[in-house]
Amino acid sequence: MVSLSANWFIEGSIDFEHKKYLLLSYLKQINQSFHSTELYPDLTDLIFHYNNLVKFKKDKTVIQKAFPQRLTKADMEKMALTYEKMVQDDALMQEIEQIITYALSKMDPALQEGKEIYEFVQSRINIETIGVVPLFPYRGYMLLRNGDDKATHVYEYQVTIFESNLEKHSGITTTFVNHYVRSLIYTPEAIRKDLIHSRSSIMPNPAVYHIESDISFPLEKTFLPLAKRSLVRYLAGVA
Repeated sequence: MVSLSANWFIEGSIDFEHKKYLLLSYLKQINQSFHSTELYPDLTDLIFHYNNLVKFKKDKTVIQKAFPQRLTKADMEKMALTYEKMVQDDALMQEIEQIITYALSKMDPALQEGKEIYEFVQSRINIETIGVVPLFPYRGYMLLRNGDDKATHVYEYQVTIFESNLEKHSGITTTFVNHYVRSLIYTPEAIRKDLIHSRSSIMPNPAVYHIESDISFPLEKTFLPLAKRSLVRYLAGVA
């Protein structure tokens, strides 16, 4: 798997041709994933690198923030001298800026393709509440129906709400529970009853959501991640 470090564009030899080779190898893998409708973790990684380059280009004087923070005082002092030298070296900065400009121009089309796929998949997802919703809907089960997949995949989920900089954020974790072969017997309602019966000691009155797509997508790399995000937004709207 080809990957880029957070500081790939300013690490090691600052050579345009070498960095170009690294970038194109990375983007080749990203594009292959997108062409297979596989979004994660590649889309998240691409967004991180794109924003990192934009941030660096916007304010080169905070170059140190692009580096790992767990450093000793001595290391920090040495790096401070390196940063200062790098910023003051016009030829070096020109090379870095050339690398960044080229990288952004190549990342942007891939990023747009990833966003278009994301929006398309999102448009095919529908969420339905199964049974009575408990007062605390932030823990329960997701029943995933992925297009013409012959199974309904069941995940236990838990949503965590935390505050940062006076804003609320939500995160979701999931654990695979079981899968049920789709049939007239195992309807979403029947699966809910079976889960309550077989796992009553874990969750006697769970929230259950049926999340369905009419088109099949890669489960682990596309459908499950977007189903999780969709559920978080759905709960934020109904809670």
